[in-house]
Amino acid sequence: MILEAWFTASLIVGMLAMLTFTRAAPDLVFVGAVVILLLAGIVSPREAFAGFSNEGVITVAALYVVVAGLRETGGIQWIVQSLLGRPRSLWRAQMRLTTPVAVMSAFLNNTPVVGMLIPAVNEWARKLDLPVSRLMMPLSFAAILGGTITVIGTSTNLVVNGLLIDQTGTGLGLFDIAWVGVPAAFLGLGVMLVFGRYLFPDRRPPMSHIDDPREYTLEMLVEDDGPLVGRSIEEAGLRHLPGGYLMELDRQGTLIPAVSPQEMLRAGDRLIFVGVVESMADLQRIRGLTPATGQVFKLDGRRSDRVLLEVVVSNTCPVVGMTIRDGGFRNRYNAVVIAVARNGERLRGKIGDIVLRPGDTLLVEAGSSFLAQNRNRRDFFLMTQVQDSATPRHDRALVAMGILVAMVGSASLGLLSMLEAALAAAGLMILSGCVSMFTARGSLDWSVLLTIAAAFGVAAAMNNTGLAQAVALNVTGLAGDQPWLNLLLIYLLTALFTALITNNAAAVLMFPIAWAVAQDLGVSLMPFAVAIMFAASASFATPFGYQTNLMVYGPGGYRFSDYLRAGIPMTLVTGALVILLVPLIWSW
Repeated sequence: MILEAWFTASLIVGMLAMLTFTRAAPDLVFVGAVVILLLAGIVSPREAFAGFSNEGVITVAALYVVVAGLRETGGIQWIVQSLLGRPRSLWRAQMRLTTPVAVMSAFLNNTPVVGMLIPAVNEWARKLDLPVSRLMMPLSFAAILGGTITVIGTSTNLVVNGLLIDQTGTGLGLFDIAWVGVPAAFLGLGVMLVFGRYLFPDRRPPMSHIDDPREYTLEMLVEDDGPLVGRSIEEAGLRHLPGGYLMELDRQGTLIPAVSPQEMLRAGDRLIFVGVVESMADLQRIRGLTPATGQVFKLDGRRSDRVLLEVVVSNTCPVVGMTIRDGGFRNRYNAVVIAVARNGERLRGKIGDIVLRPGDTLLVEAGSSFLAQNRNRRDFFLMTQVQDSATPRHDRALVAMGILVAMVGSASLGLLSMLEAALAAAGLMILSGCVSMFTARGSLDWSVLLTIAAAFGVAAAMNNTGLAQAVALNVTGLAGDQPWLNLLLIYLLTALFTALITNNAAAVLMFPIAWAVAQDLGVSLMPFAVAIMFAASASFATPFGYQTNLMVYGPGGYRFSDYLRAGIPMTLVTGALVILLVPLIWSW
C-alpha cells in the first residue's frame, strides 16, 4: 500500500482507540479525523464535507423537526400509550418495543421509525423507571433486523438491488430476501430478549435513585369533555408516576383517600398529586387534565408558549406573609403559582390560600421571558426553568399525526423520496403551528448529524488511498476457489467495512469485488449480492456503522465498548444464519 493508505489506516486505528478507551465525543473524533485527512491532502474539501449534503444526513435532520412536532402536540404520549403500553418488567418492555419496531421497519425506512420513537422510548423508560440504555440499543437493533426483511426496508438494500440490476439486468422482488430476513429477524430478536441483561448495559446515573427533597402538592381537574372521563386511574396512566403519586381525590367535596387504581374518573374530579418537579411537569402534559387554579387561563398568550419554573421566595419578596391570592402574584409577575414546596411539609388547601414564607419553592407557570424580566430583582433567591415543561398543543395533535401518516405513506408508496417526504413533513409541522421555528431549530441533534456527515469523509479517504480495495482483495485471495469460503469472507469484509465507514459506502465498495470473485469462480452473482445486502444492513458492532446506532448513542448514554459487547455477538449469530441460508435459496 502507498504511504497515504498506511497513514489512513493508522488514523482509523487511533479513532477506534479513542472511542473505545476514552469518553471523547464521537462527533469531535470524526470531525478531527476528517480535518487531519484534509490537511494531509488525502481528501479534497468537497470529499471531506460531502456528508453534509448527503440525503441521509438531511433526512435525519428533517426527522428531528417532525419528532419535535409530535412531542409539542402530545403525539409522542399517544404513541407510548397505544403502542408500548405499561409492561411490568424489563423483558416485557423490550418485547413490546422490539416486535412492532421490526415489523414497521420492514415496510418503512428504519431511520424515521427510530427517529420517531427515541423521545417516546425516553419518556416511557422514565415513567416505568427502566434503564433507557437497555431499551435504546434494542430499538436500533430491532429496526435494523426489520429492515432486512424487504428490499425497501433499508436504503442499502435499494442501493445493492440497483447495482445488481445495472450489472445483470435482473433484481430482487420486494419480499425475495424475506426467506433469509424473517429467520434472521426472529433469531436476532430472540437473542436480544433472552440475553438482553448480558448484552445491554445499565447506564443509569448513580444519583437517579436518590429522592428529590422538593416535594410538591399539585391539584389537577379532570376536564368535562376530556378523554379521561370514564377511564380508570390505571387506564389514564395516573397510577405509576415517576417520583410522584396520587394522594387523594376530591369529588364534589367528598375526599377519597388511598384511591383505588380501578376508580373511574368523572368530569370535575379534583386530583391531588404529591411528587417531585419532573412528575408535576408530566401531569401538565396529560391531555384531559388542567391545573385546579383557573389563574393559568388569565395569563396572556397560549399555554403552549409558556414554561414551568422553580423559584425560591426571598425574605424581601413583597408577597411574603400574604396569601398568593391577596398578594396578587399573577398581576405582579404575570405568572401563576401552581404548586408550593416547603421543606417536605405537605401543604393542604387551595393554592391561592397558601401564605408564602421565605424559602418556599414555587412551581410557576409563566412566559419564556419571566427569567429575563426578574433576574435582577431581589424578590427571589433562585430561578430555574424546568426542562421540557411546555404544555403540549393538544388541539394540534391530530394534525401532527396526520402529517406523520402522510410522510410515511408517501414514502412507502413511492410518491416521494424519503428525503422529500421528511422535508415536506418538517415544513408542514412548522407552518401548521405544531412546532415553533425556535423549537424546531433547537430540536436538531448536531452531535449525531456531525458524526454521520464526517463518516463520509473517512470513507472517501479509504477509497482514495486504495486501503479498502487492498484489504478486500488480499483477504478474498485467501479463499481459493471455494464459493462458500469466498461468500463467508465477502460477508465478513462487508461487515467490517460497514462498522468502520458507512453501510452504503461499504456496499458500493464491496459489490465490484464480489462481481470479480463470481466471474473468476464462474458462479452466480446473486448469493454474493444478497450477502453484501445483509452484511451492510445488519450492522450492530459500532455506533457509526449504521445511522440508527448513532441516533441512539447519546440518548442511551452509551460508550463505544457497549456496541462491541452487544453488537459482535449479534453480528456473528445473524451472519452465520445468513451464510447458511443464502446458498440454499440462491444456488451457485
